[in-house]
Amino acid sequence: MPITDEEVALTAARSEAAVVRAMYGAPLERFAKTATDFATSADIDAESAILDIIRAARPDDVVTGEESGRTGSAGAERMWLVDPLCGTLNYAARTMLVAVNVALRVGRDLTVAASADPFADEVFWTDGDRAHVRRDGVDEELVPSSESRLVDLNLDPPFPNEPGFRAVRLLADPRFAERFQPRVLSTTLALAWVAAGRRAAYVTDGHPRDNVHFAAGIALCQAAGCVVTGIHGQPLYTGAGGLVAAADHETHAALLEMIGDRSPAAL
Repeated sequence: MPITDEEVALTAARSEAAVVRAMYGAPLERFAKTATDFATSADIDAESAILDIIRAARPDDVVTGEESGRTGSAGAERMWLVDPLCGTLNYAARTMLVAVNVALRVGRDLTVAASADPFADEVFWTDGDRAHVRRDGVDEELVPSSESRLVDLNLDPPFPNEPGFRAVRLLADPRFAERFQPRVLSTTLALAWVAAGRRAAYVTDGHPRDNVHFAAGIALCQAAGCVVTGIHGQPLYTGAGGLVAAADHETHAALLEMIGDRSPAAL
């Protein structure tokens, strides 16, 4: 029987997570990408493992990797988006808050995705219809919830919408402190946690379309039934960009009101 796309994503994410887990704590070579950003040998080795699996299973598909860039036919409708280690700085500092992300875009739609936590040995995944977390071979459906009141904020650059938007301004809003509590994971594992009900919301600037960091988490949140828009409530991938993923409409509306009121034009 042919292997399905979700099985490819799950196999690739598990393989990638095994590499990340095995190399944790070992001396890591660093490869500078910018003055403030770098990859490690774990990023490189994990991406190589995942690309081998995808290319073997889907040789005609395009693959865009965080470290290797885009490979495959420019006209292909199917593109895999691969982030081998989201939270590289956490990992290099021996902090076990990272994710390995795999997603497939067919046409304009994200159809399958898997986001693995190498250290909790969990894989969050979706077939495009529903979202699950797999532990010890058993799948549990993801159910979003705002009960924790924890909102994860991505405070890392770049900030393409400044001065109009900076996530850090939410921390200065007294309404945020009254209603929510901030968290800063510095990894898109937080998006999987929104889908799983472990976070009430996630807020970030940036350009999420075909973004290897965000694609898997967006797919998980959408399949789980979260409210997912741009930073001003506009349809995803339009306007100013950015991302607000919330467990429910009430949480989403509260964050949008604060974002609007904390913009420089409103102050």
